[in-house]
Amino acid sequence: MKYAFAIAALIASLTPAAAEKWDLSTMTCKQFVDSDKETIGIILTWLDAYYKDEDAPPVIDTDKFVNNAEKLGGYCGMNPELGLITASDSVLGDK
Repeated sequence: MKYAFAIAALIASLTPAAAEKWDLSTMTCKQFVDSDKETIGIILTWLDAYYKDEDAPPVIDTDKFVNNAEKLGGYCGMNPELGLITASDSVLGDK
């Protein structure tokens, strides 16, 4: 029980005071690239999980993660008006 409370406290401390919601289906590449570093990191982490196979092991390959982030950033930089999910599908593989 102590561990559950400790984990809940840790999660609560990580939650921003003013919670935000991002609709990635309407976000453009420009909005993504112009976001703050923390927001970009959260979105990249979500995208990394979204494009994994359902049966893939729960492993984060940091080299692949960084490589994919650089590819998506470059693609979005060249296509600022493109939707983020459309760009992600092109770069990370259509799900």
